[in-house]
Amino acid sequence: MKNNKLIPVALLHALGVFLYTLLISWVMMNGENWFGEMNNVAGPALFLLLFVTSAAITGALVLGKPILLYLDNKKKDAINLFCLTVGWMVILIILTMAGIAII
Repeated sequence: MKNNKLIPVALLHALGVFLYTLLISWVMMNGENWFGEMNNVAGPALFLLLFVTSAAITGALVLGKPILLYLDNKKKDAINLFCLTVGWMVILIILTMAGIAII
């Protein structure tokens, strides 16, 4: 796969991680309003379950396709896609931080 075909795939994966983290952040910010204060084991258990699920989802978005490419013996494409995805995520972090600084 050519690098110019990997760039939009990497961007799509990075945007998926970005949008998912925005969704989870929104849920966490509003969780107490929606569910009330949890002074029992349900609160920490729900948080940990959400944390593990988030790690699986974001891990699949960042590593899923590169692992499949690697297993198809397209090692260079796998490494390039992984690096491009991480690079797009860094760009999204910088843009988000710049947006926060401007506001």
